[in-house]
Amino acid sequence: MRYLLLFISFCGFSQEVFKPLNPQKEFQPLKIESSLKADGLLDETEWKNAPSVHLDFQVEPFQGLQASFNSTVKMLYNHQFLYVAAILKDTIGKNAFRAPNLKRDYTFVENDLFGIAIDGFNDKRNALVLQSNAYGAQRDLLAFDDRAFDIDWDGLYRVRTQRSDSSWVAEFAIPWQTLRYPKTDGNKSQDWGINFFRIRRSSNELSVWSPHPRSMSPLRMDYAGKLTGIIPPPPTSTNIRFNPYLLQVSNKSEGTEIGNARNTDLKLGGEIKWAISPTSVMDITFNTDFAQADVDLQVNNISRFSVFFPERRQFFLENASLFSAGLAPVDQVIGGSMYIQPFFSRTIGLDQNVNPIAITAGTRFVYRSEKRNLGGIFMRQGAGDGDPFSNFYVGRYSENFGKQNRIGAIVTTKSSPSAVQSTGAIDAFVRFNDKFSFSGMGTLTQDSRTGDQGVAEYSQFLYTGNFIRAYWTQTLVSEKYNPSMGFVSRRGVFSNSQGFDFNVRGKWLPSFVRSWGPGIYTEVYHSLKTGNIIEQRALSGPLWFDLQNGGIIGGYVEATAQNLEETFSPVGIDINPGSYSYFRKGFLLSSDPSAKYSGSTEYGWGGFFNGTLQTLDSKFRLAPIPHVNLGLSWNWSKFENMGAARETKEVNLLILETRMAINPRVQLIGFYQKNTTDDLKSLNIRLSWEYQPLSFVYLVFNSLNYQGTDETQQKQQSFLAKLSYLKQF
Repeated sequence: MRYLLLFISFCGFSQEVFKPLNPQKEFQPLKIESSLKADGLLDETEWKNAPSVHLDFQVEPFQGLQASFNSTVKMLYNHQFLYVAAILKDTIGKNAFRAPNLKRDYTFVENDLFGIAIDGFNDKRNALVLQSNAYGAQRDLLAFDDRAFDIDWDGLYRVRTQRSDSSWVAEFAIPWQTLRYPKTDGNKSQDWGINFFRIRRSSNELSVWSPHPRSMSPLRMDYAGKLTGIIPPPPTSTNIRFNPYLLQVSNKSEGTEIGNARNTDLKLGGEIKWAISPTSVMDITFNTDFAQADVDLQVNNISRFSVFFPERRQFFLENASLFSAGLAPVDQVIGGSMYIQPFFSRTIGLDQNVNPIAITAGTRFVYRSEKRNLGGIFMRQGAGDGDPFSNFYVGRYSENFGKQNRIGAIVTTKSSPSAVQSTGAIDAFVRFNDKFSFSGMGTLTQDSRTGDQGVAEYSQFLYTGNFIRAYWTQTLVSEKYNPSMGFVSRRGVFSNSQGFDFNVRGKWLPSFVRSWGPGIYTEVYHSLKTGNIIEQRALSGPLWFDLQNGGIIGGYVEATAQNLEETFSPVGIDINPGSYSYFRKGFLLSSDPSAKYSGSTEYGWGGFFNGTLQTLDSKFRLAPIPHVNLGLSWNWSKFENMGAARETKEVNLLILETRMAINPRVQLIGFYQKNTTDDLKSLNIRLSWEYQPLSFVYLVFNSLNYQGTDETQQKQQSFLAKLSYLKQF
């Protein structure tokens, strides 16, 4: 596989991945003295005189062609705001623009949208990204090397839109405090990196101002254009964001295991964000609360891997990419199945059963520059997991070198009266050229209570071109590797994973097909204890088609061999140690995800250890207007003639989600889950009102019913009212 990657990097496919423009495209905004109201109307005289550029380069579906519809961007600025206006021509009609819902941080591929990627330090690596869909819903993130992303970072800015039968318009007012740029006295001009991009979802077309290859995204800032002659104001003396909250919560529990209790609590807390300099930010949190965070989706795990649940709490999501050194799947099957994360923030404030533990206080410091990045986290949580308190420490450092390479280290320590558990790691990322990269890590853990020491390491080569993607991933995780503040998907293994897939396009394909993507992916796991192969599988998708409307038609086959060295019990079915081999088949049908009515169905069938297994994963969404969204998911599994007792068992997981919105700032969200595995039923209802930018009123109701180990019902209910207020100084 290694030789295949080296061969690919020199083969003829490389001609499709062009170099950045030299010289770069340039855009100089106009400075004004007056203030504008961001309402999407663009009726002020200043906009008529504003300089403009056009998004005329088509990336998808036909790289290099002229964009199908004209998109114009204008820019102005004054001492308070950077203003951006996008006039996006279209003939689809004012009520046909795609926006399945109005949630913040919506799904990228489901919306008509316009976005801005800003590299304020012009280091060609970092991007601050602000987006809007046609209905004014916001999506923002921080991007690093077009590889690591802080998707849940929330910037403070205003955007409003207007729609007509000939176009839609987005008008942004971005406070200078939201942006990051070099120190200035307010007199000297600066040059920034910048790019603009548009997704037209009815034709699934991506167009940009400064061209980049199809295998990359508009956030690859070495392909960005240049914003010239801009004179930003000097930073304010404070640049502090104060975000207090007041919370009242009522809890009720009934059950033989959780007890019978009622209580009401009033809580005051908040966060302070201090932008010490353009490169340094400190966050302080006290009585930290995450009551309004999204709930986890239930999963019925039938694999031999631990399930990775993503972080959903806002404080830990911001700047998460700096601390997220480690291995994770790159894109579904690409990169392999293994996770090795020395630091995973869900270990803070949650016990071993994922119940909340009070966080007393904490702080985070982040420094980012062209040369290096460093960060530190300290958190103190209250009683949980048998300890009266626990302190969490994280230190992260990375040094940039060359064009887009870095080397770094991360150290974590969890300290409690019962133990001190530490993890240390060294990692590296090297981009050999525009398509071929390497990442790797070596990491150690130590536990003072048990005296255990463990090691883990990984190496991954990744090639991403317009025509082919390929990877080779190798991992080793010792049995005693235990990152107390991290996550690892399995221990005591040595693994190799290789794979590649193609992106084949041509006029010979049917007109409704955008690309044919056949691929082969393999994984082999050895036991470090015995040296035996304990799992190996090969997955092939010879018939996999991406459609012009964003849908998918795909079929796959999978061959698996398992060698169980101890009893394995998926969904409560005991499977004895031994060797098993089986073959499975499946298909996926998915419609246009941005349409008013959309859905997908994946069905798999075939062997599973010593029996058979059928699986069905179906999703359906009804979104007649962006203000109303109804979603239904059904996951069904049927095991037949399985395990030591030759059992037959069906498992169902039903998820119903609703979202009703008056506008992007007032929304009612309902979320219901039913899992027959442990007779679990959960309900979450949230009303949120963003009464001013990033200041909220929340009303939340939670209900959880499940079957305890004594086979009786356990019931929990809570109702909370929360008021948060953001003030920028």
